[in-house]
Amino acid sequence: MVNPSLMDKMPRVRGKFVENVRLSKYTWFRVGGVAEILFWPRDEQDLREFFANISRDIPITILGVGSNTLVRDGGIPGVTIRLGKGFQNIEISRGRIRAGAGLSNLRLAKVAKENGLSGLEFLSGIPGSLGGAIRMNAGAFNKEISDILISARALTKGGGCQELSNKKMSFSYRSCNLSESSIFLSANLRVNKGKIGEIESIMKSIRYRRQVQQPSKQATGGSTFINPPGFKAWELIENAGCRGLIIGGAQVSEKHCNFIVNLGSATALDIEKLGNEVKRRVFEHTGIKLEWEIKRIGVHLEEVGKGIVT
Repeated sequence: MVNPSLMDKMPRVRGKFVENVRLSKYTWFRVGGVAEILFWPRDEQDLREFFANISRDIPITILGVGSNTLVRDGGIPGVTIRLGKGFQNIEISRGRIRAGAGLSNLRLAKVAKENGLSGLEFLSGIPGSLGGAIRMNAGAFNKEISDILISARALTKGGGCQELSNKKMSFSYRSCNLSESSIFLSANLRVNKGKIGEIESIMKSIRYRRQVQQPSKQATGGSTFINPPGFKAWELIENAGCRGLIIGGAQVSEKHCNFIVNLGSATALDIEKLGNEVKRRVFEHTGIKLEWEIKRIGVHLEEVGKGIVT
């Protein structure tokens, strides 16, 4: 059962707390255990007040839209935060778009297109939300978030806000320097005037390439491993003989080797074991250590304490 005292420790909010929420329905892999408490803040002020008043000894985890994330079978202790409609606003001004971190990348790209603004087309090929994309400096089709980001607004665990310039973010390949305990709230993105037809053509090409090259119709979390410098992860995986490799209900995609898919019966442990086996085989074959791009959060089932429902 949920720790009976944990809900009593929650500060007063205008959003919503829910106990014992199974997270498999919120992740693209369709696996994962239970969130002890799931919190949907109503807006930025609500989230700020939550952070300002929550006890520092309570674990807090940020869950985006569930892409590029593997929630372990034992679930997530403490409070898991998921940003909703109050963090999906869009403001358009000359040469830039200000967008909430909870907005999906696809929706953001579509709004830009509808307003005749170019530069965000590549976001339509990146699953997930803007906040997650900034966190990992997500990229696709030869562009990254760092190419278009002017600044980002972030909330620290103590409830304070800061506006960070692109330079202060210290972007590198698939990462930035912001603490994992901070949450992105919104971002200013650079855009250019364009023709809606041309923008739509680019986005259509991106959709087609994703459908042809990636297992877009299967339960997956996106690219599993970061490309090592000078190499492509999928080629290393292919050459190590891992295409189609299966552990439990998880499989290395036959279509794209850097994707792991849930065949329908996978557990989070199946997926993590498969990823680690791929890493082992690639290292044995090439001497190169692959690094996870998928964010793995929560606890393993055997680590579950009395405070989590399994």
